Amino acid sequence: MQEINLAFLGYGNVGQALSRLLLEKQEELKSEYGITWKVVGIATANHGITIAPKGLDLTKALHIIETGGNLSTLSTLSVASNSFGFIRACGADVLFENSPVDYESGQPAIDHIKLALEMGMHAITANKGPVVHAYQSLKELAQSKDRAFHFESVVMDGAPVFAMWREALPGANLISFKGVLNSTTNLILTLMEEGKTFEESVSYAQEIGIAETDPSGDIDGWDAAIKVAALVTVLMGIPLKPHQVNRKGIRDITRDVIQKNLEVGRRWKLICEAHREGNQVRASVQPQVIDSRDPLYYVMGTSSAVTFQSDVLGALTLTEEDPGTHTTAYGLLADFINAVRK
Repeated sequence: MQEINLAFLGYGNVGQALSRLLLEKQEELKSEYGITWKVVGIATANHGITIAPKGLDLTKALHIIETGGNLSTLSTLSVASNSFGFIRACGADVLFENSPVDYESGQPAIDHIKLALEMGMHAITANKGPVVHAYQSLKELAQSKDRAFHFESVVMDGAPVFAMWREALPGANLISFKGVLNSTTNLILTLMEEGKTFEESVSYAQEIGIAETDPSGDIDGWDAAIKVAALVTVLMGIPLKPHQVNRKGIRDITRDVIQKNLEVGRRWKLICEAHREGNQVRASVQPQVIDSRDPLYYVMGTSSAVTFQSDVLGALTLTEEDPGTHTTAYGLLADFINAVRK
């Protein structure tokens, strides 16, 4: 029986959802996988930093966050002054790095993960930036340290996009993919089909917490572009940055245009695509009109899906219905189990 020390760097909705999932699955992890765990550190931007080598009361930590308190009250060790000091001092075996994403550079998450790996920790993240901007170097560092660098949650929350190719499809080469990968824009387009204006749909998405106060990252296609870049970089082995993706968002699509196409059985979707062309790749994020022959036609609301074409299989479609923080948390949990089992 192995006890694993866990640390959280970033403790927003996803980190808290992961904590609840760990508590829920605690006995199952012990009986099915021989894994026991304790949380030895949590670092947040707004609720302080706590380090406790003998383990934190995770239920109490969640309560402190929910009531607006400061986690430093739980510390039994001198509290680090910044994220890098936290990584050095926490004594974790696994670091969950979930700091805010930086589309342009991937920092400081890249340096967080690099330091964790150098110190012998498994590094697990839902942050897209390090995957797009430093995948190869972090992968090589992880291998040199016999540690895992896993990131299942960066594209489709808990759906096993990367694990499927890594574990279940040996010898298969990805030729192309086509998908609906941004939940916010898909919800907006669905609401416009139901009669809402673009502005009303964006406002509703913000009200329920799907869209940010500044929704431009979603509606202008940046989130989708970085997901395309991550898939190409990891699954096709061709480094691609978000600015290299031919990108157009959904701002110019009107309710009337959507309704007219719907009347003839066609739907607007923000389509993410990439096609291998020798050692190069052609990638795009563009609004497209599709009909019912396309499996993406039926992907509604906050759901997402991607169809893969490989050199050994026909079309293979992976669909995730109505994901949320709980599904993102599951992706992190699955990465944790896979890392420590090996």
